[in-house]
Amino acid sequence: MINLKHVFTKYTTIILLLSAVTTLHACKGTGGKKDPKLGNQKDEKGNVIPSFKAVWGRGYTEVRRNFANGISFGDYGYQLEPEWRLSFPSDDSVTIYNPKRKMFVTAPVMFDHDSIFNIAWSWMKLRKLTKDSILFQVMKVENQALLREKSVVYMKLYANDYIKNVLHTTPAELIKPNKHDTAYIIDKVAKANADTANAFAGRQMVELKSKSPLVTVVRKNLTEENKTQSAIPSDYMLPEFNISIKNAYEDFSYSFTAVVDQNGRILFRKSLNFAYEEFEESTNKVIRAITDGYLKAYLKVTPGSTLGMPHSSVVILHVSGTKKS
Repeated sequence: MINLKHVFTKYTTIILLLSAVTTLHACKGTGGKKDPKLGNQKDEKGNVIPSFKAVWGRGYTEVRRNFANGISFGDYGYQLEPEWRLSFPSDDSVTIYNPKRKMFVTAPVMFDHDSIFNIAWSWMKLRKLTKDSILFQVMKVENQALLREKSVVYMKLYANDYIKNVLHTTPAELIKPNKHDTAYIIDKVAKANADTANAFAGRQMVELKSKSPLVTVVRKNLTEENKTQSAIPSDYMLPEFNISIKNAYEDFSYSFTAVVDQNGRILFRKSLNFAYEEFEESTNKVIRAITDGYLKAYLKVTPGSTLGMPHSSVVILHVSGTKKS
């Protein structure tokens, strides 16, 4: 069974990787070995300092973001998505696009050690730098300590003129999932549809629509509600719905998790309401009756899907009923 708390924690951590603001003094070491692709500046001790001087002013766009296994999807369906657009006007600053403000802003660049930089308040290890491409490894930092074994996200950027004049394509084409992503998702979909215990988040989330004026469905927009909190994971990881039913057989209110299978069936999974042990069975029986009765009759359900393939995924439902007066 999927541990929802674990899913939330794991992907909150991934999102935090690109917004961590901390220092690496606790993990500093000597300068890294010289790499001709990284420049040849030296500090006062003679250690090689990687430099962006060779590409100052050159615009780059991120075209690929993936885990260490080369796949852009995680175990629970989270998709890493390229979003950086930047240029380096100097070695201590970066001009980077801010999607919230819809404009380019200038942010600091600080070299630490071993080709590790703080770029726009994110810790990165520069793995490759050429005129046409940059490869970063996103570094995970906790309590001023660098966790190399958990730094498993990589970002590839191409120069804008390389994309246009050499590859003769667009960033939109390059960022599409590749054949390895597709093969990975095909396998996950087959497993999720064979056994709902393997359900995972659909990149295109479940849709619930009312077929009756007696029923109202509202999906909770967690991203909007928490837009000032960068730690909130994307809505599609665990869609949450409020469902109100008028003229019910009695007043009730239940919160529970459910699986929506590839055919759009809602299958009760677990109650989120507190109940003493002796009442758990009866509570679950009532929720199943509501699910198999009201929800089946009054909702049009579109299952979640990834790369166009429908599959089982988990949702949270808050269902309330109001008795006819």
